Amino acid sequence: MVARLIDEEPEQAYGYSRVALRLASRVAAVREAAGFAAYATQRYPEALAEFRAARRMTGGVELWPVMADCERGMGRPERALAMAGEAEVQKLDKAGQVEMRLVAAGARRDMGQLDAAIVTLQSPELASNAVQPWTARLRYAYADALLAADRETEAREWFAKAVEADKDGSTDASDRLAELDGVEFVDALADADADADAGNGDGAADAGTDEPAGNADGAEGAAVRNPGDGAPAAPSEGATAESATPASSTGDDQDGGGRA
Repeated sequence: MVARLIDEEPEQAYGYSRVALRLASRVAAVREAAGFAAYATQRYPEALAEFRAARRMTGGVELWPVMADCERGMGRPERALAMAGEAEVQKLDKAGQVEMRLVAAGARRDMGQLDAAIVTLQSPELASNAVQPWTARLRYAYADALLAADRETEAREWFAKAVEADKDGSTDASDRLAELDGVEFVDALADADADADAGNGDGAADAGTDEPAGNADGAEGAAVRNPGDGAPAAPSEGATAESATPASSTGDDQDGGGRA
């Protein structure tokens, strides 16, 4: 249940995870699920505690990158960087090592070390033309760091490469690319609703100004009303589609980990 809800209803997933913890706190999978539910709702100290418990039970290193990202979430990027240099990283599979690289780059950015973050992301995995599950997020993080460093031409190139790799829309690379190209998206449905509301307002205004024929006093004293006066204001357009995260995600800050 937690896994099904965590992307769309993270708070509800968190609630289920607390129930599961009360029933089976000695099961590693339950502690791990509780950790991810807390992580998805930005309860980073709690998430880190659950991940540590799961790791003690299993002895595995798979959770090392997300544990480091919790350190970032708690405002300790220097600790996340220290974890990126520890022996556990060498035991991770390729996907885990790429994730750790994303977290480390994010920590560098947290510390204001933008150039170092860019260098951290430069790797054989970034240069490869092969598309792997992590490729879109890695290219996106690199493009975002380049843009933050005012290297717009290079950033555009890498956002375009991220779009090529992002077949399932896990990032908002296409929106970022369009923004750089000066493309503005218009919500046609919102505009149509606004026009309809304005039209209804015009009809109401016209109906309100009718005067009986031959009523000279009424005609003389009636104020002239412009079409559209009193019509409801057009609704503002909704927010543009996101990022990311995440986290899977969608599109956490995608500069690193699920928050990135």
